Amino acid sequence: MARLYKIVAASHWQAAAHDGVFRGSAADLRDGFIHFSTAAQVEATAAKHFAGQAGLVLLTVDGARLGAALKWEPSRGGALFPHLYGELDVKAVTKVESLPLSAAGRHIFPPLAE
Repeated sequence: MARLYKIVAASHWQAAAHDGVFRGSAADLRDGFIHFSTAAQVEATAAKHFAGQAGLVLLTVDGARLGAALKWEPSRGGALFPHLYGELDVKAVTKVESLPLSAAGRHIFPPLAE
């Protein structure tokens, strides 16, 4: 299983879980695709785009279930990032975990698998 990670507001995830589909965050909708990260990328993504934000969850997604709509494209420093051109079926989400903040304001991540 190719594991991908998505950081999202808990309230947005609750709505998506109810609807059966996640259509993306405001940034995803603006860019035309759903942004994901690999295990090696997700902590830097949190620091860059979600610094100090509470009320977030980390979605673990089975990338193999996303099909041809998943594209790997260059982003930060030329690194390839996974982008989903379409909606995320919540059935592809294998785990949802809270992302609490440390006293220093950094997100505390659970152990991640590639």
